[in-house]
Amino acid sequence: KVRRELAPVEAGRFFVYGSHDADKVPEGRIPLLIEAAMAFGTGHHGTTLGCLKALDAQAAGGAMPARIADIGCGTAVLAMAAAKVWPEARVMASDIDAVAVEVAEANLAANGMAGQVECLEAAGFEHEALEAAAPFDLVFANILKGPLVALAPEMAAKVAPGGRVILSGILNEQADAVETVYVANGFARAGRESHGEWTTLDMKRG
Repeated sequence: KVRRELAPVEAGRFFVYGSHDADKVPEGRIPLLIEAAMAFGTGHHGTTLGCLKALDAQAAGGAMPARIADIGCGTAVLAMAAAKVWPEARVMASDIDAVAVEVAEANLAANGMAGQVECLEAAGFEHEALEAAAPFDLVFANILKGPLVALAPEMAAKVAPGGRVILSGILNEQADAVETVYVANGFARAGRESHGEWTTLDMKRG
């Protein structure tokens, strides 16, 4: 049943797919394999699609972040995408759920990327490895409005000046409220897109 629902997702240079679609990867795309059993955060949400498109736009614009964090990483699809585009960068992925961290490790292995992303169990940035690696040049947080709002001051503290945060898990009608909180914490809008009922915000730290 899951397999029928799990269609590949195309977002800019990225192609997110399940193993049953391994023969469908188009030429010249960056393939990201997510096992169908691990269907949360696979890109079928407009949230992951929006984040991947924002990542794609940054790469196309010549961004070269050296330190990247995926906070609330789920399957770690965003961290993997970043590690593929910027192989020299230090990429870290954290999730509050220990199972998600295991899934992230499994997906990295399935993509031949074991060890390319540091996977940590943490709430927000509350981990000594994340604390030590800050400030970050790029942070993904595809979570939900409440945690995003709560994280805003910490984001301001952990993101380098000029750094970017790509935020999603935000319903369209919540986007203004989230943006306002981040602006109040020293960020400015660099991009904003909706996919279905979800909005992705790309905010730049002043």
